[in-house]
Amino acid sequence: MADAKKVEWSDKETYAVEMKSISKIYPNGVAANQSVDLFVRKGEIHALMGENGAGKSTLMKMLFGMEQPTSGEISINGETVKFSSPNAAIAKGVGMVHQHFMLVPSLTVAENIVLGTAPTKKGLVIDRKKAVRITEEYAARFHLNVDPNARVMDIPVGMKQKVEILKALVRGAKILILDEPTAVLTSQETEELFRELTHLKTEGYTILFISHKLNEILEITDRMTVLRGGKSMGVYETKGITKAEISRLMVGRDVVLTVEKEKAQPGETILQVRNLEYTNEWGRKMLNGISFDLRAGEILGVAGVEGNGQKELVDMLFGLNQPDGGTAAVGGKSILGLSQKKLRQTGVSLVPEDRMLFGIAADASIEENLIADRVASKKYNRGSIFRMKAIRGDTKKLIADYAVLCRSGKQKVKMLSGGNIQKVVVAREFSNDPVFILADQPTRGIDVGATELIRKKLVELSRAGAAVLLVSADLNEVMELSDSLIVMYGGKIAAYFEDTAELNDKIMGEYMLGVQTQPPEETRKVCHD
Repeated sequence: MADAKKVEWSDKETYAVEMKSISKIYPNGVAANQSVDLFVRKGEIHALMGENGAGKSTLMKMLFGMEQPTSGEISINGETVKFSSPNAAIAKGVGMVHQHFMLVPSLTVAENIVLGTAPTKKGLVIDRKKAVRITEEYAARFHLNVDPNARVMDIPVGMKQKVEILKALVRGAKILILDEPTAVLTSQETEELFRELTHLKTEGYTILFISHKLNEILEITDRMTVLRGGKSMGVYETKGITKAEISRLMVGRDVVLTVEKEKAQPGETILQVRNLEYTNEWGRKMLNGISFDLRAGEILGVAGVEGNGQKELVDMLFGLNQPDGGTAAVGGKSILGLSQKKLRQTGVSLVPEDRMLFGIAADASIEENLIADRVASKKYNRGSIFRMKAIRGDTKKLIADYAVLCRSGKQKVKMLSGGNIQKVVVAREFSNDPVFILADQPTRGIDVGATELIRKKLVELSRAGAAVLLVSADLNEVMELSDSLIVMYGGKIAAYFEDTAELNDKIMGEYMLGVQTQPPEETRKVCHD
């Protein structure tokens, strides 16, 4: 840490945010934060770094009034405050933009921005003209260009991010908490967002920036606070610190930040998809003639701005929805419409985008979640009697192999951090000899340590012969992990790259935004028949 400049708190300075000796101990005895100090200057972009479970989210929830500290003191611009709710925090100029957008899809941009504070005519109906005018004024002032009359369901994800920021600014926020703001943005959209955040900074706004993307932290932030195990590892100037040093502070060890893999030796076709079609409930064509092959021993990446058909493709391939037309087969047998049990018997495994909704049974134990897909096996039960020795032995090994941080396998899985919940999901999905792995955003919102483990396991499984379809909004991940790659735009395959070695963010972004598309004869090469 010789080059990293540590910053000490000063009692001669008034900070926009001061959180002194903050502790949060839950009724079950879990200490999420232990005497954490956070001091953020007015007009700076300050990163909050740490592994999943380090206490970042809990700390920000207390700053935004979603939770209250067990002990400690919070001050805003020198004034001691106690926030009993988010409304109380908003009243003091604190706003939060959550990782998962809190927008109503059927409403317009303007209606979303004024939601809860909407101007009315005679106190009865929303004054939509005034809502549009407010939106236009704030958009122009803060260089956040949006279409006030567009429905949220029809706008790109980059504009949704701007709408969320404008919502907070319209409510008077001077301190903005941004939770993983670039998780689903292209490199071009990220560049645009960073220009807008820099403008806010010059206007005197204070921004707390939470991200696991170390290159972005180094680019956009002035200083960072690093948490590990619920405790602060200190405040550091961003200038002069390296990715390796940040990772070491977060994890407590050296982390391999690049993906190491041997060149793929693809075998027989495992998954064959032909002419998949799907129109959603709003009449929007989400899949428009999707065709591709996935071979044994290969990682095929799927990139694209969120909302261009990736989710619908995953839903079709794992039986969560039915296409309007087309076929999908594993090993020559159709998988469309199969039950989860039959899909798994075919050798299909899923790491879902939403781990809480589709990946776990939150109130069940870690052990129960780890064997949920194989509980009927004779190895684990004899009629109605479970073979607990076998269950405990195998789940204990999985917990160790996947470095799940927990007290025991009997612990409820919902009590784990997001990164450790994801480890439980991948431990189950990767350990049942899968033929085809559908990995949907496998490292979204998790720390560098968990990311390193999951990426390494994906490569190991693919090189052992599994076929991996990797859907990821993280451009670095999808380019580094994938052997070959398709880009989806407007429900179609806009590009196919047989080799990802020469790709970069700029090239990818142009295809993801529809600026460029390949001719059909090029995209057809992803079909190997």
